[in-house]
Amino acid sequence: MIQKKMSVAGRLWIEIDGNNFLGSGRIELLEKIETLGSLRKAAISMGLSYRKAYYAIRSVNELAPSPLVELKQGGKGGGCAKLTATGRKYMLAYHEIAQQFVIFLTKHSKAL
Repeated sequence: MIQKKMSVAGRLWIEIDGNNFLGSGRIELLEKIETLGSLRKAAISMGLSYRKAYYAIRSVNELAPSPLVELKQGGKGGGCAKLTATGRKYMLAYHEIAQQFVIFLTKHSKAL
C-alpha cells in the first residue's frame, strides 16, 4: 500500500463581532495601497475591480475602531489612498499571527 502524506491545513482571518475584518486578500490590498498610494492602482495590480476594492476598504474602515485607510477623492490631479497608523498596526499584527499560524500547522502536520 502506498503511504499518502497527511497535513493540517487552514485559513486565517480576523473577525469583529462575527464579521470578516481582515484576511489574506484584504491584507494584500492594504499592502498594495501602502506601496502604490492609490486604491485604483492597488485594485488593478491585484486583478480586482475598483468597486470591489473600494467596498472591501469601506467595510474594513467601518468595522475598525478607527479607519485603516484614508481615501482622498480623485479629480483633476487624481485621488490617493493612504494607510493610517492603525492600518499599519493591524497589518503587522496580522502578519505576526499568520507566522504563528504557519508554525502551528507545520507542527501539527508533522505529528500525523
